[in-house]
Amino acid sequence: MAVPAPALNPHAQNGLASPAAWDQVVAPARPFLARVTQRLAEQVNDFEPEIAEYARYALDNQGKQLRPALVALCGEAVGTVNDNLVNIAIIIEMIHLATLVHDDIMDEATVRRSRPTLATRWGNQISVLLGDCLFAHALNLAARFATAEVSLAVSSSTGIVCTGEILQTHRRRRWSQSRAEYFRVLEMKTAELFALACELGAKLAGGTPAQQAALRRHGLALGTAYQIYDDCLDVFGTEINAGKSLGTDLATGKVTLPVLVVLERSSEAGRRQLIDRLDHWEPGHFASVRSLLDEHGALAESAAVIDRYLNQAEEALREVPSGPATEALAGVASFLSQQTAALGG
Repeated sequence: MAVPAPALNPHAQNGLASPAAWDQVVAPARPFLARVTQRLAEQVNDFEPEIAEYARYALDNQGKQLRPALVALCGEAVGTVNDNLVNIAIIIEMIHLATLVHDDIMDEATVRRSRPTLATRWGNQISVLLGDCLFAHALNLAARFATAEVSLAVSSSTGIVCTGEILQTHRRRRWSQSRAEYFRVLEMKTAELFALACELGAKLAGGTPAQQAALRRHGLALGTAYQIYDDCLDVFGTEINAGKSLGTDLATGKVTLPVLVVLERSSEAGRRQLIDRLDHWEPGHFASVRSLLDEHGALAESAAVIDRYLNQAEEALREVPSGPATEALAGVASFLSQQTAALGG
């Protein structure tokens, strides 16, 4: 773990980061991530032969491996990386991939990480059941730890994530909800797995309770910032760079921060105009909605909120020993700030 990452400075870099930039950030964790990839692929052997193809398709789609990287970096920051960290990284990544399978069904998304979604290839019935199998397998792996604390933490976080997804679905097109309600859902459905990765990475590496708590706060703030960025990407990004279907949040009536900003800042007539387009959505409305977002500075305001959460993540790292792994954790936040700065360009 010896490659220093850029310090957290939300305004230091502009433009879309290249894949090489991300590789540099997580270079200290690269051998660990290779082990996770190999072991995750091996999990396919535990599925029935008839469904192994579906499981392999889902498990191969790991993207940047952000959560496993957090497990490794948090463990290295406060203790010693060991095989237990590899196991917990596999569990958390499998839970995350299960949520993506279900998300794509609910959003009717056709592309995820630059390839057809599982639902697009095999339909919703296979996909929802495969997602259930991934959840069950992850919880089974968690139950094999010597201490029940790990299994309890994993099952609790899984329940929080699923509850957050239900709340978000229940509140679709509820345009009167507050920012506080929006942020709470983000913490549950996305940030909770970030927090779990950081906390258990520290715990299983031998970190102190105070270090575990600090890194959990880091993960919660980072994960919330990440989901706000992802919500912005849906309207201010491009499918080429995002690698997934865009505009799905607007089409399915999800309440996101860019939309909340316009609702807060618009006149009553402007609010009615936006709500009418969202309630009677069709693809042709995208340009006019994007124009309203631009007019009211939705991207700039959302980026400012992301910065605040990244600053909270940085504050939490001050309670962790300095070193290459801690610098790399700061670099993850810096990378997300750089990605945010590239939106809308």
